[in-house]
Amino acid sequence: MNDELLYEVRDGIAVITINRPQRRNALSRLVREGFFGAWERFNADASAKVAIVTGAGENFCAGMDLVEAADTALRIPPSGFLPVLGDNLEVPKPTIAAVAGYAYAGGFLLAQMCDLCVADETARFAITEVKVGRGVPWATPLIHMLPQRIVLELTMTGDPLTAQRAYELGLVNRLVPRGQALEGAVALARRLIENAPLTVRAAKEIVRLSTEMGRTAALRAARHAFDQVYLSEDAQEGPRAFREKRKPVWQGR
Repeated sequence: MNDELLYEVRDGIAVITINRPQRRNALSRLVREGFFGAWERFNADASAKVAIVTGAGENFCAGMDLVEAADTALRIPPSGFLPVLGDNLEVPKPTIAAVAGYAYAGGFLLAQMCDLCVADETARFAITEVKVGRGVPWATPLIHMLPQRIVLELTMTGDPLTAQRAYELGLVNRLVPRGQALEGAVALARRLIENAPLTVRAAKEIVRLSTEMGRTAALRAARHAFDQVYLSEDAQEGPRAFREKRKPVWQGR
């Protein structure tokens, strides 16, 4: 980690914070490099069950640092330019974006790549690359998250969605009052932690698989994904705890 990207674990929840509020948390080289280290650390830490990505101050992330891009004459970003979950980096545990203010361009990407999204009423989501002549290959998965005409509007106009509109369209899971995005994301993370971790991870896997397969293939893949869940100690602990009228003690195995 570095001063521009912070990592902290609180009660099983890893909070990854972009710490450049003076630049609306734009994605500098140090931020991008820090993200690789943060995700590696999260994957390796058995005590961290859920990760939240957020931004310091009033904005989530305004996207690529265009001053830095101009200074370096950046053309096609290399594959390792930024860790993108489900693309050049795998994170099997659940992730949540806590969004306030701008989630523009690369900031939209960060919110898109997380499994869930909590936004406060100030949040704005925009794919602004069309306004500066840049590309948006990363927006391709949006076709599985939003209606086609909404994706076309976002990518061709660069105009933002309000938090309310993003919630109505299903891009945002929970809409909270101003200043409560992180608090709302932590509450959602705690709900996930209450549940059997192997089942949570398998659920994440099958949803992703289902976007890439036909119905029959996805059903077969899902059965395989849940084999380790059925055969786990937790699969016995859940019914046993129910019978004994107590909360289950999950082992993740």
